[in-house]
This record gives sequence, C-alpha cells and structure tokens, in this order.
Amino acid sequence: MTGFNFKEFETTAQGQINDPSLSPPTFNRSTQTPTSAPTSAPTSSNRFNPAYFAPSALTSNQTASPHTSSITVYALWLSDIHLGCKDCKADYLLSLLETVRCQHLYLVGDIVDLWALKRKLHWPDSHNKVLQKFIELAQNGTQVIYLPGNHDELIKPYAELSLWNIKIARQHIHHGIGGHKLLMLHGDQFDADVCVGRFYAILGDHLYDLLLFLNRNLHSLRERLGYPYWSLASYIKSKVGKAQAAIGHYRQAVLNYAQHFDVDGVICGHIHQPELSTHPRAAQYCTPQSTPEQRQIIYANDGDWVENCSLITETLNGELQLCRWNEQTLNLDILSSIALVQQPPETHKNKQQKTAAQQMPNTNTGETRPRDVA
Repeated sequence: MTGFNFKEFETTAQGQINDPSLSPPTFNRSTQTPTSAPTSAPTSSNRFNPAYFAPSALTSNQTASPHTSSITVYALWLSDIHLGCKDCKADYLLSLLETVRCQHLYLVGDIVDLWALKRKLHWPDSHNKVLQKFIELAQNGTQVIYLPGNHDELIKPYAELSLWNIKIARQHIHHGIGGHKLLMLHGDQFDADVCVGRFYAILGDHLYDLLLFLNRNLHSLRERLGYPYWSLASYIKSKVGKAQAAIGHYRQAVLNYAQHFDVDGVICGHIHQPELSTHPRAAQYCTPQSTPEQRQIIYANDGDWVENCSLITETLNGELQLCRWNEQTLNLDILSSIALVQQPPETHKNKQQKTAAQQMPNTNTGETRPRDVA
C-alpha cells in the first residue's frame, strides 16, 4: 500500500481555504488525478482521504444521529489526539463529543499525527468520524479554533485562516466567563528547554514506544475482562525521575513564556501529562498592589488521547476543571479544579438594575444624572 501524498493534501486544503464554498476533490492513488467527491465511505478501513471528512461528504447516512447532551460546558480543550496513530482512542473521543456540548472548542495541537501516517498508513473509520464531528460542530454554532502542533505542523502555515469553518491559529487567548484570560499554545517550541541530554532523549523515544506497546496490550486485556481504561504508560512515567524532571522543565518554560502576556493562566499540551495547578509569578510581573490571586498563574495541560483520555473544561460557573473521560459511565471524572469566578457572572438584567440604581433624578431639571461616588 502506498503512503498518503501530503503534497496533494496541502493542495486540497489550500483550495478549500481560498474558496470554502467549493467541495474539495478526492484523489485516485494510482493516477493521482482529481475525481468527484465521494458519496459514501471508503471501502478500505485504512484509507485516509481529506475530501471524505469535508462538509460535502457528510451525507444523511453519515451524519450522527440526534443525541441529547447530558453535559454542557462553556469551553472545552483537547490536544494530542493523534488521529492516524494506532494508539489513538478515537472511539472514546467520539463518545465524549456526542455527550458534551460546548460553546468554545479548542484543539491544542497534534490532532492529526502526520508523522505516524508517513511511517504507516492507519486511518480507520472512527478517525474519519472524529474529524467529521469537529466540522459538524464548527458549522452548527460552536467556535472551533485549531492550534497545530509538531505532529500536524503541515497546518501551521495556514495560521489566521479558516478551513471548513475552523479557525487556525498559532496561539490564542481565551476570555473566560469571569473575564479571566488564558493563553493557549501547543508547547512544542519549548523542546530545547526540556532536553535532558541526547542519550536520554533517544532512550526516551524507544522506551515510550515500548510503553505504548505494553499499554495497548494491557488495555485490550482489561477491556475483555470488563475493566475501565487505565494508562500503564502514564503510571510508569510518574515513577521515573528523569521523566518527572523533563515535565518540570517543560512546565517552567511554559510559565516563563506565558508571564510575558497579560493573562491569568496558560493551557497547553504536547507532553501527554495532564495537570492543573497554580504557581507563583516572577517578582517582575507583580506589583505591591497585586492581590494573592494576581500573584499566581495557572498552568493547565490537557493531556492526550493516546494514554490518558483527558481534557480541560471551563464550566458554566466559571470553574476550570481537569477531567478524564470515563468510557463506561459516559461521564467526566474530575481530577482537579480551580474556581475562576468567585460569584456568578453578571446577567443583562442585573446590569440594567445596577445602571438604574446608579442614577437619580435631578430635582431642578427632572433629568437623570449619575450618582456621585465618594
């Protein structure tokens, strides 16, 4: 089987960006010439076809059936899904996307694993369905922003453009319900800060491949026995000193970068290590008038869908949560949380009442004027 032609994919994507109303063509593997858009799913379960997940390819038979969402959040962050990799938990992610409704969906890099696709073509139907779901959400009112990482760096040159109603950006600032600002980036630009030596880097790559192999086989066994998903790879990394040192270097590099911006926190991915925590700001970014909260900055890593099936959400009450998807209960298991809003957000009615209360009649003219504030 021949590999996927990435030049053709780039040409297809560029054509869609230039004219989103056009349906992108498919490509024949043998002749590599454009053909008409497909009307049904590819017969091969491993065929990766960029036109298949385009909006025009979503026929009535392929569109997901109506589903009553049981969970509603304000914003949802996903990263390191690695579609095209055999370790991707696409089925679990599909169940999440069918259950959780959000106003803002942020894809924080390494969504499609082009590195894995170059090595070996692996594209089952569940991977197609995940991309179809992202496009469906973007076309039905959800703001979807895609920040490419290192495994999908082919998309980076198209930053600030929209592809199938999904905005592409290198980094982005999310404005929360309570006015908090959160910087978002994938995090691959900090690899040099994480390096613990060339030998350990090479050894780490091979050990990680071994961990994923063991993780995959253990998961298959646990699934047959009726046990929920559990990540052996994540557990072992938590016990290895060198791995923890690299994670610490990465966290600090991300925080150092984020403090250059006027934000309350940073959300990233890249290292497949979910975390939600607060850390002291550097002295130069604080003033004597800074509150205790302003002297802290939030670090949030939404993990991955290869090992952890984890994500970050902002609830309708303004709470930032690190969650893990439970595929058995179809629910979010909350691992940690940080309250961004101390009080419920001000409604339009409350604003009108507040404005009226701040005005009083002028007894001389009968007009209203702002109430004096001491």
